[in-house]
Amino acid sequence: MFKRSLCTAIALTSTIASLAISANAIADDKLVLYTSQPNSDAQQTVDAFQAAYPDIEVEWVRDGTTRLMTRLRSELAAGVSNPDVLLIADSMTMESLKQEGQLQAYLSPERDAFDAELFDPEGYYYGTKLITTGIVYNTGAEEQPQSWQDLLKPEYEGLVTMPSPLYSGAALIHMAAISENPALGESYYDALHDNRTEAQGGNGGVFNAVAAGTKPYGIVVDFLPIREAAKGSPVEFVFPEEGVSAVTEPVAIMAGAKNVDAAQKFVDFVLSEEGQQLVSEQGYLPAHPDVTPPEGFPARDTIELMPVDIAQALEQEEALKQRFSDLFGG
Repeated sequence: MFKRSLCTAIALTSTIASLAISANAIADDKLVLYTSQPNSDAQQTVDAFQAAYPDIEVEWVRDGTTRLMTRLRSELAAGVSNPDVLLIADSMTMESLKQEGQLQAYLSPERDAFDAELFDPEGYYYGTKLITTGIVYNTGAEEQPQSWQDLLKPEYEGLVTMPSPLYSGAALIHMAAISENPALGESYYDALHDNRTEAQGGNGGVFNAVAAGTKPYGIVVDFLPIREAAKGSPVEFVFPEEGVSAVTEPVAIMAGAKNVDAAQKFVDFVLSEEGQQLVSEQGYLPAHPDVTPPEGFPARDTIELMPVDIAQALEQEEALKQRFSDLFGG
């Protein structure tokens, strides 16, 4: 009886150990991604990654950056770190997480192909695409603006619309970049206000107003007018002479990632030429300089990017928003 009980106990212990090993193996093969990409883009990104790494299961959660960060911070406050990797809209959010100690550094071997300003120097986050902010005009408009200064001329008075940094991360980074630009500076927004420029909520509203002709000129992210112009919309997008600002949809690994190896593979993949080709196929400007942009975009090396100090912009975020609100309202 004793021998039988002992054998049973040993067998049970062995089974439990095997189950534990199996559970760990499953955990090691699963990657949890939090992303603010549109659903179709997120599904394509996950599908392409899993095609490259079929042994890694991907569980992904998609929402807008603001709501996604609210969820993430709530989880972190409860002592839970669910995602292994983040792929979200802007680097200011990533910088705040870095400063809070919520990200871990990873020196991806793919980084050497990228411009230094597109990733954190310590490897905490990497830009995966360039969503630039420039000028859009209705093709029926009298003027064809080519510079940011053009929008300040008397002939544009009351005819320009733009997104608000109170609602748009791209608009916030654009305001920071314009303010840092020595040829434009903080006074540029005062001049926009004096020329009766109208602020709207987001980029979509700006594009719709210009496409409909209710406002012939706008400040907007690139892919909306470029994509819709190819479909026949009466709009033209301009990369202004002084340069454009850009959000980079960065990728980063959480400090509490349970599957670091898979997370590193994901970072490498989205930065690789294969991953960047997918970015181009989705209609965005790839961050990788050697990958051909989608139809309607100029060559990558002809686009002048306005530099922006992300850490400084984060520090000044509330002041920038308050300044905009004082000028254009909430």
